Amino acid sequence: MNEGEGIRPAGPADAAALARLRYEFRSSLNEPTEDEESFVERCRAWMAARLERGTSWRCWIGERDGAISGHLWLQLMEKIPNPAPELEFHGYITNVYVREAARGAGLGAALVETAVAWCREQRVDSLILWPTPRSRALYARHGFVEPEDVMEAILDPGRSFTHPGD
Repeated sequence: MNEGEGIRPAGPADAAALARLRYEFRSSLNEPTEDEESFVERCRAWMAARLERGTSWRCWIGERDGAISGHLWLQLMEKIPNPAPELEFHGYITNVYVREAARGAGLGAALVETAVAWCREQRVDSLILWPTPRSRALYARHGFVEPEDVMEAILDPGRSFTHPGD
C-alpha cells in the first residue's frame, strides 16, 4: 500500500459509510428492489449493532487519502466443543469490496492479510468465503483452496444472480 493508506478496525461510527458502500457494491451486481436511502438506513442500523464490541462480527476498513476505499467483514462461527485437539472456531469472510479507483494497489490484499492474521491470533480453525471469478486469484495467493469436504445447498428460490460472493 502507498503512503496515506491504511487498514483499521471498523466501529459503530463507520456504519453509515459502510452501508453506503454495501449499496454501491451490491447494486452494481443486481437490480436493487429497495431504494438507496431506505436500504442505507436499514443496513446502517444492522452494521452499527454488529460493530459493537462483543459480537461475532468484525470489519476492517481500508482507507486512502482519509476516505474509506474498501472493507472486509468477518463473522466468527463457534464450533461445538471438541475433546480432540482441534480449534473451536471457523471464520466466514464476506462483503469484501474495494472501490474501483483503489483497485490494483494492494488494498484488497492488505484487507485479506489483516483478517487472516487476526484469525490466526484468535486460533480460528478455518476460513470460508464465496469468491467471485475475479477475486479467486487474490484468495489463492493467501492460501485459500477449493475444498473437497464442503457442500452447499442454495435455499433461496429467488436468487436470480450468478455472483456467488456476498
